[in-house]
Amino acid sequence: MTAISDRPQMLPEQFEEFARHLADTVEGVRPEFINGKLGVKPVPDGDHGLIIEWLMRICIQSRPELWLYDQGLNVETYRGGHARPDGTLAPSGTFGSQGEWANADRVLMVVEVTSYDSDTERRDRVEKPRAYAETGIPVYLLIDRDSAEVIVHSQPDGGRYETVQTLSFGKTVRLPDPVGIVLDTEPLKNWVR
Repeated sequence: MTAISDRPQMLPEQFEEFARHLADTVEGVRPEFINGKLGVKPVPDGDHGLIIEWLMRICIQSRPELWLYDQGLNVETYRGGHARPDGTLAPSGTFGSQGEWANADRVLMVVEVTSYDSDTERRDRVEKPRAYAETGIPVYLLIDRDSAEVIVHSQPDGGRYETVQTLSFGKTVRLPDPVGIVLDTEPLKNWVR
């Protein structure tokens, strides 16, 4: 995500209007509004999509009562903010009638898959874990294609995740409760540069 400004200058309502306009006029970017800052990130590549497909299949097989959504979330506990995780795991039907930016109170896990861009460090490894922990989302799964690692953040304390586990692609990853799903990450080796 490329920061347009280092200082908050936009209200959430203004962001929503801007995001609708951007979607109608510009291809190849997705807007986000985190910690009061507007930014954009590139649209995912094909391998990124295959990783989400892989994860969705595992989630459906392991926990058929859940669904891995592409859903925008209200993420900040003290400011108006929005993020669109690459995947949002929640009970099926959770986001009915909520619109583009939904409450995260029933979300069990959010997923981000790194893109090959210059802003991944700040966006996926710093800002989003903080925003998701502040929101109280139990598990943040980062599939890091740069380092070929899966990073599982859990036990949010309101400002950060207390537990962070890092495993190389190819290892078995046990996602903690309330997710309770086991991932064989060997296939992830096929989707890195």
